Amino acid sequence: MTTLATPAPTSTGRSSGAPSLVRWLLRLHRPALLVWAALVIVVGALLLWVGGPLADASAEAWKQYNACKSVFTCVHDTESIGRYKDWYAYTTYTVLAVPFLVAAWSGATLTSRELENGTAQLAWTQSISPARWLAAKLAVPAVLVTVGSGLLVGLHHWAWSTGQGRIDTAKDWYDIGTYAANGTVTVAMALAGLVSGAFWGLVKRNSLASLVGSLCTTGFLWSVIGLATPHLWPTVTKVSSLRHSVPSGSGISVSQGVLTSTGARIANPECGAITNEGCRAVYTKLDAVSFYNVYHPQSHYWPLQLTSTAIILAVTAALTVAAFQLLKRRTGSAPARKETSA
Repeated sequence: MTTLATPAPTSTGRSSGAPSLVRWLLRLHRPALLVWAALVIVVGALLLWVGGPLADASAEAWKQYNACKSVFTCVHDTESIGRYKDWYAYTTYTVLAVPFLVAAWSGATLTSRELENGTAQLAWTQSISPARWLAAKLAVPAVLVTVGSGLLVGLHHWAWSTGQGRIDTAKDWYDIGTYAANGTVTVAMALAGLVSGAFWGLVKRNSLASLVGSLCTTGFLWSVIGLATPHLWPTVTKVSSLRHSVPSGSGISVSQGVLTSTGARIANPECGAITNEGCRAVYTKLDAVSFYNVYHPQSHYWPLQLTSTAIILAVTAALTVAAFQLLKRRTGSAPARKETSA
């Protein structure tokens, strides 16, 4: 493995303190900081708009619609209903994109660019050890990413909640996009994207390669968490009559089907209620006596969110340790020493 040369630091007569290092990082990444602040402000304002005026207008339109169902001609504000639905989707997608935006920026600029053009080695000559350089590189953006993404997630959860019970087309808590954008999983994924970008920057020392690597890592981790989420907490099983058209119980479904007279489980034939003559024949042939549904109710929302978040943060911590170990191997284990002036 190629070792990065760590020049001996020159004597400057004073040591570089943590505040000056933070200021240097903020100046270096000022454009990204301004873009991040603008993104949080704009999306936050849109979420306030969605959860406030748009939700109120849509709720009023649905009230008009439900009040005149029995009337032959009904006048209601369809534009308000559609506008709320569209902007809720747009803001949800934007919040879900935050971890990928952080990963792309981190992979393209956080460590790879400075290693690629040699400014990292220059920083190590200014009384800044490689480990301290990387710690600052991760700590300062981590605070900003946590605060910004946490604010957006909190505002999204509020915007979603204002439509519950008022807007007929409001998304359920277990909708895939809503579930992720409403909780701490998205904040943890943003931190994972940040660290994965720094890690790949140390591995590749090439902006484009580390950008691709960080995006792939973030996407892979989120896909794994998405598949694993239904299995991270004990489920609830609900048995219901075949007189219903579908199994009872709403939430994150793990499996559903029909139970036979012996208690065996069979996949749901997707027929409908037993009151239908054709379905009655199907259920009789299967010896089905009831529906079953293995699922997570709404009370499992936070246990699932927090368990998923803990797993993501554990992976993030492992990537952080791996990044420091990789940097140590490439720069040497001996710390740089100051030259004493004559």
